[in-house]
Formats: sequence, structure tokens, C-alpha cells
Amino acid sequence: MKIVTIIGARPQFIKAAAVSRAFINSKNIEEIIVHTGQHFDASMSDVFFEELQIPAPKYNLDINSVGHGAMTGRMLEGIESVLLQEKPDFVLVYGDTNSTLAGALAAKKLQIKVVHIEAGLRSFNMAMPEEINRILTDRISDILFCPTEQAVKNLIKEGFEQFDSEYYYVGDVMYDAVLHFLPIAKEKSNISEQLGLDRYIACTLHRQETTDNEARFKNVIEALNTIHRQIPVVLPIHPRTKKMLQAYGLKPEFEIIEPLGYLDMLKFVSDSSLVITDSGGLQKESFFLKKCCVIVREDTEWTELTNAGYAELAGYEPNKIINAIKNLSEKTMPFDEKFYGDGNASAIIAHTLLEKK
Repeated sequence: MKIVTIIGARPQFIKAAAVSRAFINSKNIEEIIVHTGQHFDASMSDVFFEELQIPAPKYNLDINSVGHGAMTGRMLEGIESVLLQEKPDFVLVYGDTNSTLAGALAAKKLQIKVVHIEAGLRSFNMAMPEEINRILTDRISDILFCPTEQAVKNLIKEGFEQFDSEYYYVGDVMYDAVLHFLPIAKEKSNISEQLGLDRYIACTLHRQETTDNEARFKNVIEALNTIHRQIPVVLPIHPRTKKMLQAYGLKPEFEIIEPLGYLDMLKFVSDSSLVITDSGGLQKESFFLKKCCVIVREDTEWTELTNAGYAELAGYEPNKIINAIKNLSEKTMPFDEKFYGDGNASAIIAHTLLEKK
């Protein structure tokens, strides 16, 4: 069986690392990886292939640094060319990026079955490009693998029982990745020693809706500066975040470091006291690593975390962010719920696809 996998952004590399291992172990699946180039910076891309031992992409489309429409269109054209040449049984896409939607569209128009991993997620915020991508991708996918039971419920509410597609709750492949790579990270990473801090808050900011709104971004930086005076805040800088800090002339008082590879990031979060992020993936990784999380957004796809008290939506107002830090700092949580399966989602996916061939 031949599968073409489309990836282009950091979280997709991590998910692909887990699933590719399951494909290799199955011995009956040939996987061809297409890297769209959406994350083109070496610190955001190359390091993940090296650390996670992902099979090298057979194709790199090198499409980046253009608007949403141009990016998606050029990816669609490039992926279609690959599919015409490779003629796979399935095209596999992850998550909710432009790469995800382009891969699904290219496959569907060529009558190749589309497999969507991390299906059924909803923030119910149509201002997010990711929400548009995931809704459209779900609707044209043939096989949908859901990371949570809530994701399955979302599909049912949208009428997927009446559609010519199949959906399954399998758990989260990022949980598989954390279980496999955390022991390696603890052995190999010395990021905490480099920081030289006894306690700190791990922070990431990168979403367009955070950084590209000047008033909103200023509020977030103000909150982080205030929190940093009580407990150090450390931010591995994303290229977009760095660019917008300079554009707005903002002066962070907290500690900024270079982007981290996946192993360093696991160790960085694992050794932290708390997490602040606008990332979807890091919300889950925080839970996997037994850390509470302040979400600098007004909505989340991972509602099970906020409902159970492991994470708190803080929006973009400084006082709300500061109060959320205080609230979660005072909590002691069990981190024993199985929201995301048992860590074998990748094996279930490989087995299911082999049965469908």
C-alpha cells in the first residue's frame, strides 16, 4: 500500500514522526513524504527531521512567504503533480494548515482517498484560518481519525453520519510522540542547564491573530513583562513574533531565546512551572507533561482541558492573563484523565488503513 503524506509545519512534523514509525513497523506500507515548505526556516523545519528521525521528504515544494490564497493555490498545483506521478492509495494530511487543505483538495479532485488525522476539532471561530482549513478538509475526507471523543461529537453534530465517509476515535498521535521522545529529551537536552533558572514559565506566541493585531500584541507583552517581575518568563522566539516585536517597537523585559528543536522543547516545558501559549499543539503537550496552561486566545479546540481546569482561556487583556497565571499556580491537578487515548493512536491508524486497502 502506498501513502503520500503532506506536511509543512512544525506540529505536522511531530505527528508524522509518530505515524511514520507505525507505518515502518507495519512493513506493508510505503510512505512518501511531501514537504510543502510552509515552515522553511531551518530552525523551524530541518531540525525536526533530524531529531525525530522522520524519513526524508521525497519532494520539497518550497512554497512559503506568500499570502494564504497564493500559498494554497501553489501547493494545490504542486501536490497534484506529485500525486499524478506517484498514484498513491491514500493521501494523508494532518491538522489545519494551508498544506492540509491543499493536500486534501488535490487528492479529492483526483479521486484519491483522503485521510485526515486530527479531524473533528472546532474552535467555532471562523476568523481563524485554521478553522476554515479544518472544516473544509473534514468535509472532503474519506477517513477521519479523531483525537478526542469531543471531536467525534462535533462531526456527528455536523451530520457526518449521513456523509460517505468514516470517522474513528483513535486518540492523539502527539501523545504517542511525547511518550516516545520524552525519555530521549531528558537524556539528550541540556536546555534547562543553559537557562540556569530554578523555576520559570514556558511561553510561546506565534499565531497571526495574536501578533498581527498591534493593540492586542502590546497587551500580551505588557502582561508577560508584569508576570516576569514575579517569576521568569522564557519565550523561544518564532520568526513572525520577532518580526512584529520589531515592527511595533515593543521592548520585552522577559527572556527571549532562539527557537527550540522538539527535544529541547519537551525538556523546556517539562522543567517549567507553567505554560503560556497561543499554540494549539502546546496546550496538549502541556497536559501530557503535567503542566497547567494559560491560553492567550479567546477560544480553543481542546475544550476538555479548559472544562477540567487544566487550562484557562485568558484572551488578550493583561489583567486576565495575570489572573489566569495566579489561578493556575495555586492549583494541584492529577493529570490522570485519558482525554487523548492510551498512546497507541498511530498503531491504530496504520492497522485501520491496512484493513481499508
